[in-house]
Amino acid sequence: MKKVGIIGGSGYTGGELIRLVLHHPALALDFVYSTTRPGTPLHHTHADLLGAEAPNFTSDINPEVDVVFLCVGHGKSVTFLDQNQFSEKTILIDLSNDFRLSADAQYQKYNFVYGLPENQKEEIENANAIANPGCFATAIQLALLPLAKNGKITAPIHVNATTGSTGAGVGLSSTGHFSWRNNNFSWYKPFTHQHLGEIEETLGNPKLYFLPQRGNFTRGIFASCYTPFDGSLKDAEAMYKDFYNSHPFTHVSDKELTLKQVVNTNHCALHLHQYEDQLLVTSVIDNLLKGASGQAIQNLNLMMGWEEDLGLQLKASVF
Repeated sequence: MKKVGIIGGSGYTGGELIRLVLHHPALALDFVYSTTRPGTPLHHTHADLLGAEAPNFTSDINPEVDVVFLCVGHGKSVTFLDQNQFSEKTILIDLSNDFRLSADAQYQKYNFVYGLPENQKEEIENANAIANPGCFATAIQLALLPLAKNGKITAPIHVNATTGSTGAGVGLSSTGHFSWRNNNFSWYKPFTHQHLGEIEETLGNPKLYFLPQRGNFTRGIFASCYTPFDGSLKDAEAMYKDFYNSHPFTHVSDKELTLKQVVNTNHCALHLHQYEDQLLVTSVIDNLLKGASGQAIQNLNLMMGWEEDLGLQLKASVF
């Protein structure tokens, strides 16, 4: 069993990681670090963990653990690592955006590899530190990777993507609480979202017009991407199915998609549609799992040489 420490376990992604680690057959939860909740049981924050055999929150770390997941806010992972040192054997997986761009990947003794398994599985398998992709970035990159890798992106790409309220985090804001979200819809950060940098690096810096939107649901991302395509729908479907043939979590559907088929799972579902010369690629994921904590476990499985889906055989809630 590999011992795991989680830094910042009180948020949504931290809570998901705690659950995944507790149910993973090869992992043991050693500590969950929190500066605001030391000594309190995990179920006081994550009520569904009542009855789970797990340590309380702590303000102490074990520098000798095998794996550390960093679930702190963007910009805070660097600060934490400046103040806390782990052993040479400790693997780091960061869920913030601190190390995702190539310019930020080298830090202290670590070289952070961008953790999108469908793009660079071999590099992940040989890494000692992972920069886990953002949730929007995951959905959009998986929608467009086959086009980019086959040299089929020849014009600007337009993307509309809607995320659930958990994408805004636990802390309430004027656009995050139920009264505002319920029966409501809006866009934010038009064409300037912080995930654009990592998307563009992976795809080879295409021109991307990205409009992120707030949905009035809890979990999931529904992304619609379209761009000119020189070929038939049959050609595109064959290219996508061939590209993702060896990847257990990304699937090409012949039918139109809904969020519920992937929520509470680590899967990404894709659907292709053609209108005149435009190829529309729809991508759906759970923002907290394939878009965050599930993908972090998927990356760890690859780093350890385990089956990629170990501990991630999760069931969707389709009703």
